[in-house]
Amino acid sequence: MPERILITGGAGFIGRHVTRALLRKGCEVRILDSLIEQVHQGQPPEDLPPEAELVVGDVRDDDALRRALVGVDKVVHLAAEVGVGQSMYAVERYVSVNDLGTAALYQKLIDSDVRRVVVASSMSIYGEGLYVTRDGAPVEEARRAPRLSEEASWDPLDPEGAPLIPVPTPEWKRPSLASVYALTKYVQEQLTMTLAPAYGMEGVALRLFNVYGPGQALSNPYTGVLAIFASRLLNGQRPMVFEDGRQRRDFVHVEDVARAFVLALEHPSAPGQVFNVGSGEDRSILQIGEMLAAAMDRPELEPETVGKARIGDIRHCFCDVRKARDMLGFSASRNFSEGLAELAEWVARQTAHDRVDEARRELEQRGLVA
Repeated sequence: MPERILITGGAGFIGRHVTRALLRKGCEVRILDSLIEQVHQGQPPEDLPPEAELVVGDVRDDDALRRALVGVDKVVHLAAEVGVGQSMYAVERYVSVNDLGTAALYQKLIDSDVRRVVVASSMSIYGEGLYVTRDGAPVEEARRAPRLSEEASWDPLDPEGAPLIPVPTPEWKRPSLASVYALTKYVQEQLTMTLAPAYGMEGVALRLFNVYGPGQALSNPYTGVLAIFASRLLNGQRPMVFEDGRQRRDFVHVEDVARAFVLALEHPSAPGQVFNVGSGEDRSILQIGEMLAAAMDRPELEPETVGKARIGDIRHCFCDVRKARDMLGFSASRNFSEGLAELAEWVARQTAHDRVDEARRELEQRGLVA
Protein backbone atom coordinates (compact mmCIF):
# COMPACT_ATOMS: atom_id res chain seq x y z
CA MET A 1 0.00 0.00 0.00
CA PRO A 2 1.30 3.49 -0.79
CA GLU A 3 1.93 5.79 2.13
CA ARG A 4 -0.70 8.44 2.79
CA ILE A 5 0.77 11.83 3.69
CA LEU A 6 -1.21 14.72 5.17
CA ILE A 7 0.14 18.18 4.33
CA THR A 8 -1.33 20.94 6.49
CA GLY A 9 -1.21 24.20 4.56
CA GLY A 10 -0.66 22.09 1.48
CA ALA A 11 -2.40 24.49 -0.91
CA GLY A 12 0.30 27.09 -0.22
CA PHE A 13 3.42 27.86 -2.23
CA ILE A 14 5.71 25.28 -0.63
CA GLY A 15 2.90 22.82 0.01
CA ARG A 16 1.97 22.48 -3.66
CA HIS A 17 5.57 21.69 -4.58
CA VAL A 18 5.86 19.14 -1.75
CA THR A 19 2.57 17.61 -2.93
CA ARG A 20 3.89 17.16 -6.47
CA ALA A 21 7.16 15.66 -5.21
CA LEU A 22 5.31 13.12 -3.07
CA LEU A 23 2.85 12.22 -5.83
CA ARG A 24 5.80 11.51 -8.14
CA LYS A 25 7.05 9.01 -5.55
CA GLY A 26 3.72 7.18 -5.57
CA CYS A 27 2.40 8.50 -2.24
CA GLU A 28 -1.22 9.37 -1.60
CA VAL A 29 -1.51 13.01 -0.55
CA ARG A 30 -4.24 14.69 1.44
CA ILE A 31 -4.17 18.47 1.95
CA LEU A 32 -5.75 20.38 4.84
CA ASP A 33 -5.91 24.10 4.05
CA SER A 34 -8.19 26.96 5.06
CA LEU A 35 -7.55 28.87 1.80
CA ILE A 36 -7.14 32.20 3.60
CA GLU A 37 -8.09 35.37 1.77
CA GLN A 38 -4.67 37.04 2.03
CA VAL A 39 -3.02 34.21 0.08
CA HIS A 40 -5.73 32.35 -1.84
CA GLN A 41 -8.67 34.77 -2.00
CA GLY A 42 -10.73 31.88 -0.67
CA GLN A 43 -10.20 29.71 -3.77
CA PRO A 44 -7.99 26.66 -4.38
CA PRO A 45 -5.00 27.58 -6.56
CA GLU A 46 -5.30 26.61 -10.21
CA ASP A 47 -2.12 24.51 -10.10
CA LEU A 48 -3.17 22.42 -7.10
CA PRO A 49 -2.54 18.82 -8.24
CA PRO A 50 -5.92 17.19 -8.87
CA GLU A 51 -4.61 13.81 -7.66
CA ALA A 52 -4.35 15.21 -4.13
CA GLU A 53 -7.41 15.13 -1.88
CA LEU A 54 -8.31 18.58 -0.53
CA VAL A 55 -9.96 19.05 2.85
CA VAL A 56 -10.92 22.70 3.27
CA GLY A 57 -10.65 23.60 6.93
CA ASP A 58 -8.64 25.31 9.62
CA VAL A 59 -5.90 23.41 11.42
CA ARG A 60 -7.50 24.60 14.68
CA ASP A 61 -10.84 23.00 13.79
CA ASP A 62 -11.43 19.72 15.62
CA ASP A 63 -13.71 18.18 12.99
CA ALA A 64 -11.50 19.18 10.04
CA LEU A 65 -8.44 17.68 11.75
CA ARG A 66 -10.26 14.45 12.53
CA ARG A 67 -11.33 14.02 8.90
CA ALA A 68 -7.91 14.96 7.57
CA LEU A 69 -6.03 12.44 9.73
CA VAL A 70 -8.05 9.33 8.83
CA GLY A 71 -5.69 6.67 7.50
CA VAL A 72 -2.64 8.97 7.47
CA ASP A 73 0.86 7.52 7.89
CA LYS A 74 2.95 10.72 8.05
CA VAL A 75 2.36 14.47 8.34
CA VAL A 76 4.06 17.51 6.84
CA HIS A 77 3.05 20.50 8.95
CA LEU A 78 3.23 23.69 6.89
CA ALA A 79 0.08 25.49 8.05
CA ALA A 80 1.16 28.88 9.39
CA GLU A 81 0.79 32.61 9.08
CA VAL A 82 4.00 33.97 7.56
CA GLY A 83 5.72 37.35 7.64
CA VAL A 84 7.93 39.03 10.24
CA GLY A 85 6.48 42.53 9.82
CA GLN A 86 2.79 41.61 10.00
CA SER A 87 3.40 39.34 12.98
CA MET A 88 4.41 42.37 15.04
CA TYR A 89 0.89 43.83 14.94
CA ALA A 90 -1.35 40.83 14.10
CA VAL A 91 -0.09 39.17 17.27
CA GLU A 92 -3.16 37.19 18.31
CA ARG A 93 -3.71 35.88 14.79
CA TYR A 94 -0.12 34.65 14.37
CA VAL A 95 0.08 33.02 17.80
CA SER A 96 -3.33 31.41 17.36
CA VAL A 97 -2.76 29.94 13.88
CA ASN A 98 0.85 28.93 14.35
CA ASP A 99 1.01 27.77 17.94
CA LEU A 100 -2.56 26.91 18.92
CA GLY A 101 -2.90 25.30 15.48
CA THR A 102 0.15 23.12 16.10
CA ALA A 103 -1.11 22.23 19.58
CA ALA A 104 -4.50 21.26 18.11
CA LEU A 105 -2.76 19.07 15.54
CA TYR A 106 -0.77 17.24 18.23
CA GLN A 107 -3.84 16.82 20.40
CA LYS A 108 -5.32 14.75 17.57
CA LEU A 109 -2.05 13.00 16.75
CA ILE A 110 -1.87 11.56 20.27
CA ASP A 111 -4.58 9.03 19.34
CA SER A 112 -3.51 8.47 15.73
CA ASP A 113 -1.33 5.92 13.95
CA VAL A 114 0.91 8.61 12.40
CA ARG A 115 4.55 7.52 12.41
CA ARG A 116 6.46 10.70 11.51
CA VAL A 117 5.83 14.46 11.54
CA VAL A 118 8.00 16.95 9.64
CA VAL A 119 7.41 20.57 10.66
CA ALA A 120 8.43 23.66 8.71
CA SER A 121 10.49 25.84 11.01
CA SER A 122 12.32 28.98 9.91
CA MET A 123 15.71 30.64 9.82
CA SER A 124 13.99 33.55 11.59
CA ILE A 125 14.41 31.75 14.91
CA TYR A 126 18.14 32.50 14.81
CA GLY A 127 17.56 36.24 14.87
CA GLU A 128 20.92 37.55 13.82
CA GLY A 129 22.97 34.80 12.23
CA LEU A 130 26.34 33.64 13.50
CA TYR A 131 29.17 36.17 13.50
CA VAL A 132 32.86 36.10 14.35
CA THR A 133 35.14 38.78 15.64
CA ARG A 134 38.25 39.90 13.79
CA ASP A 135 40.11 37.28 15.82
CA GLY A 136 37.73 34.53 14.70
CA ALA A 137 35.84 34.11 17.99
CA PRO A 138 32.20 33.12 17.41
CA VAL A 139 29.44 35.50 18.50
CA GLU A 140 26.06 33.79 18.87
CA GLU A 141 24.04 36.66 20.29
CA ALA A 142 24.96 39.67 18.19
CA ARG A 143 22.86 42.76 18.82
CA ARG A 144 22.54 45.92 16.79
CA ALA A 145 22.66 49.23 18.62
CA PRO A 146 20.04 51.86 17.73
CA ARG A 147 21.27 54.09 14.88
CA LEU A 148 21.55 57.57 16.31
CA SER A 149 22.96 59.16 13.15
CA GLU A 150 23.05 58.63 9.39
CA GLU A 151 26.72 57.68 9.69
CA ALA A 152 26.12 54.90 12.21
CA SER A 153 26.69 51.31 11.14
CA TRP A 154 23.79 49.05 10.24
CA ASP A 155 25.89 46.06 11.33
CA PRO A 156 26.38 44.58 14.81
CA LEU A 157 29.65 45.83 16.30
CA ASP A 158 32.27 44.37 18.61
CA PRO A 159 33.16 46.17 21.89
CA GLU A 160 35.76 48.24 20.02
CA GLY A 161 33.18 49.45 17.52
CA ALA A 162 34.33 47.33 14.58
CA PRO A 163 31.69 45.46 12.51
CA LEU A 164 31.35 41.78 13.35
CA ILE A 165 31.89 39.40 10.42
CA PRO A 166 28.86 37.32 9.35
CA VAL A 167 29.47 33.61 8.69
CA PRO A 168 27.15 30.70 7.77
CA THR A 169 24.73 29.94 10.60
CA PRO A 170 24.71 26.32 11.87
CA GLU A 171 21.91 24.55 13.72
CA TRP A 172 23.79 24.71 17.03
CA LYS A 173 23.53 28.50 17.22
CA ARG A 174 21.24 29.52 20.07
CA PRO A 175 17.89 30.99 18.99
CA SER A 176 17.38 34.73 19.35
CA LEU A 177 13.70 35.41 18.80
CA ALA A 178 13.42 38.92 17.38
CA SER A 179 9.78 38.85 16.16
CA VAL A 180 6.42 37.32 16.98
CA TYR A 181 6.75 35.22 13.83
CA ALA A 182 10.11 33.84 14.98
CA LEU A 183 8.67 33.06 18.40
CA THR A 184 5.74 31.14 16.92
CA LYS A 185 7.94 29.14 14.55
CA TYR A 186 10.19 28.14 17.44
CA VAL A 187 7.16 26.98 19.42
CA GLN A 188 6.01 24.90 16.44
CA GLU A 189 9.44 23.33 16.24
CA GLN A 190 9.71 22.61 19.95
CA LEU A 191 6.20 21.17 20.19
CA THR A 192 7.26 18.70 17.51
CA MET A 193 10.55 17.85 19.21
CA THR A 194 8.76 17.39 22.57
CA LEU A 195 5.48 15.68 21.72
CA ALA A 196 6.34 13.43 18.78
CA PRO A 197 8.72 11.12 20.70
CA ALA A 198 6.54 11.27 23.82
CA TYR A 199 3.76 9.52 21.87
CA GLY A 200 5.83 7.10 19.80
CA MET A 201 6.16 9.27 16.70
CA GLU A 202 9.25 10.54 14.91
CA GLY A 203 9.64 14.32 14.74
CA VAL A 204 11.79 16.32 12.32
CA ALA A 205 12.12 20.10 11.92
CA LEU A 206 13.38 21.89 8.81
CA ARG A 207 14.59 25.45 9.31
CA LEU A 208 13.85 26.98 5.92
CA PHE A 209 15.86 29.91 4.66
CA ASN A 210 14.49 32.29 1.97
CA VAL A 211 12.40 30.12 -0.34
CA TYR A 212 11.65 31.38 -3.85
CA GLY A 213 10.26 30.12 -7.15
CA PRO A 214 7.13 30.13 -9.31
CA GLY A 215 3.84 29.92 -7.48
CA GLN A 216 4.31 32.41 -4.65
CA ALA A 217 1.42 34.72 -3.77
CA LEU A 218 2.52 37.87 -5.60
CA SER A 219 -0.26 40.02 -4.13
CA ASN A 220 0.63 39.17 -0.53
CA PRO A 221 2.97 41.93 0.72
CA TYR A 222 4.23 39.70 3.54
CA THR A 223 5.39 36.79 1.39
CA GLY A 224 9.00 36.10 0.38
CA VAL A 225 11.12 39.08 -0.63
CA LEU A 226 11.66 37.89 -4.22
CA ALA A 227 7.91 37.60 -4.78
CA ILE A 228 7.42 41.08 -3.29
CA PHE A 229 10.10 42.49 -5.60
CA ALA A 230 8.55 40.68 -8.58
CA SER A 231 5.15 42.18 -7.85
CA ARG A 232 6.65 45.68 -7.73
CA LEU A 233 8.54 45.19 -11.00
CA LEU A 234 5.50 43.70 -12.73
CA ASN A 235 3.61 46.87 -11.84
CA GLY A 236 6.39 49.17 -13.05
CA GLN A 237 7.61 50.06 -9.55
CA ARG A 238 11.09 49.92 -8.09
CA PRO A 239 11.71 47.20 -5.49
CA MET A 240 11.66 48.69 -2.00
CA VAL A 241 14.69 47.71 0.09
CA PHE A 242 14.91 48.46 3.80
CA GLU A 243 18.11 49.70 5.46
CA ASP A 244 20.93 50.10 2.91
CA GLY A 245 20.23 46.85 1.04
CA ARG A 246 23.51 45.20 2.03
CA GLN A 247 21.94 42.74 4.46
CA ARG A 248 22.74 39.20 3.34
CA ARG A 249 20.43 36.20 2.96
CA ASP A 250 20.40 32.68 1.52
CA PHE A 251 17.86 32.00 -1.25
CA VAL A 252 16.83 28.40 -1.95
CA HIS A 253 14.57 27.22 -4.77
CA VAL A 254 11.22 25.74 -3.77
CA GLU A 255 11.91 22.52 -5.71
CA ASP A 256 15.02 21.96 -3.60
CA VAL A 257 12.94 22.62 -0.48
CA ALA A 258 10.33 20.06 -1.60
CA ARG A 259 13.09 17.50 -2.05
CA ALA A 260 14.32 18.24 1.48
CA PHE A 261 10.84 17.48 2.85
CA VAL A 262 10.74 14.16 1.01
CA LEU A 263 14.12 13.21 2.47
CA ALA A 264 13.01 14.26 5.95
CA LEU A 265 9.93 12.04 5.64
CA GLU A 266 11.97 9.02 4.57
CA HIS A 267 15.53 9.14 5.86
CA PRO A 268 16.30 6.92 8.88
CA SER A 269 18.69 9.54 10.31
CA ALA A 270 16.12 12.33 10.31
CA PRO A 271 14.01 11.66 13.45
CA GLY A 272 14.78 13.86 16.42
CA GLN A 273 16.85 16.26 14.32
CA VAL A 274 16.63 19.88 13.22
CA PHE A 275 18.06 20.73 9.80
CA ASN A 276 18.83 23.96 7.99
CA VAL A 277 17.51 24.01 4.43
CA GLY A 278 19.25 26.56 2.23
CA SER A 279 21.51 26.85 -0.78
CA GLY A 280 24.76 27.60 1.02
CA GLU A 281 25.16 30.80 -1.03
CA ASP A 282 24.57 34.29 0.32
CA ARG A 283 23.66 37.48 -1.53
CA SER A 284 22.69 40.98 -0.52
CA ILE A 285 19.07 42.09 -0.81
CA LEU A 286 20.20 44.93 -3.08
CA GLN A 287 21.99 42.46 -5.35
CA ILE A 288 19.00 40.16 -5.73
CA GLY A 289 16.75 43.15 -6.47
CA GLU A 290 19.07 44.18 -9.29
CA MET A 291 19.33 40.62 -10.60
CA LEU A 292 15.55 40.15 -10.64
CA ALA A 293 15.01 43.49 -12.41
CA ALA A 294 17.46 42.36 -15.09
CA ALA A 295 15.79 38.94 -15.38
CA MET A 296 12.42 40.65 -15.85
CA ASP A 297 13.86 43.01 -18.50
CA ARG A 298 13.33 46.02 -16.23
CA PRO A 299 16.95 46.98 -15.39
CA GLU A 300 15.96 50.65 -15.24
CA LEU A 301 13.85 49.92 -12.14
CA GLU A 302 16.75 49.89 -9.70
CA PRO A 303 15.96 49.01 -6.08
CA GLU A 304 14.99 51.93 -3.87
CA THR A 305 16.76 51.87 -0.50
CA VAL A 306 14.51 53.17 2.27
CA GLY A 307 17.24 53.86 4.82
CA LYS A 308 14.98 52.62 7.63
CA ALA A 309 14.69 49.30 9.43
CA ARG A 310 11.60 47.32 10.41
CA ILE A 311 11.32 46.27 14.03
CA GLY A 312 12.09 42.54 14.16
CA ASP A 313 14.34 42.52 11.08
CA ILE A 314 17.87 41.22 11.35
CA ARG A 315 21.01 42.21 9.46
CA HIS A 316 22.68 39.01 8.22
CA CYS A 317 21.66 35.36 8.32
CA PHE A 318 22.66 32.71 5.82
CA CYS A 319 22.81 28.96 5.84
CA ASP A 320 25.39 26.46 7.04
CA VAL A 321 24.33 23.45 4.95
CA ARG A 322 26.69 20.80 6.31
CA LYS A 323 24.34 18.93 8.65
CA ALA A 324 21.61 18.38 6.03
CA ARG A 325 24.26 17.38 3.49
CA ASP A 326 26.00 14.92 5.79
CA MET A 327 22.96 13.36 7.51
CA LEU A 328 20.20 13.60 4.89
CA GLY A 329 22.25 13.68 1.71
CA PHE A 330 20.55 16.96 0.83
CA SER A 331 22.23 19.64 -1.23
CA ALA A 332 20.43 22.36 -3.15
CA SER A 333 20.89 21.83 -6.88
CA ARG A 334 19.05 24.72 -8.54
CA ASN A 335 21.26 27.47 -9.98
CA PHE A 336 20.16 30.87 -8.68
CA SER A 337 20.42 32.75 -11.97
CA GLU A 338 18.47 30.03 -13.77
CA GLY A 339 15.91 30.04 -10.95
CA LEU A 340 15.49 33.80 -11.30
CA ALA A 341 14.95 33.44 -15.05
CA GLU A 342 12.28 30.79 -14.40
CA LEU A 343 10.63 33.04 -11.80
CA ALA A 344 10.67 36.01 -14.19
CA GLU A 345 9.07 33.94 -16.95
CA TRP A 346 6.31 32.79 -14.62
CA VAL A 347 5.71 36.29 -13.21
CA ALA A 348 5.29 37.69 -16.73
CA ARG A 349 2.15 35.54 -17.10
CA GLN A 350 0.61 36.70 -13.81
CA THR A 351 -1.44 39.60 -12.52
CA ALA A 352 -0.36 41.05 -9.20
CA HIS A 353 -1.74 43.77 -6.96
CA ASP A 354 1.17 45.74 -5.53
CA ARG A 355 0.34 46.23 -1.83
CA VAL A 356 3.86 47.00 -0.60
CA ASP A 357 3.18 50.69 0.06
CA GLU A 358 0.04 49.74 1.95
CA ALA A 359 1.99 47.26 4.09
CA ARG A 360 4.69 49.84 4.78
CA ARG A 361 2.10 52.37 5.93
CA GLU A 362 0.64 49.75 8.28
CA LEU A 363 4.06 49.26 9.86
CA GLU A 364 4.85 52.98 10.04
CA GLN A 365 1.52 53.84 11.66
CA ARG A 366 2.33 51.37 14.43
CA GLY A 367 5.87 52.67 14.93
CA LEU A 368 7.42 49.46 13.55
CA VAL A 369 9.72 51.20 11.04
CA ALA A 370 12.56 53.31 12.37
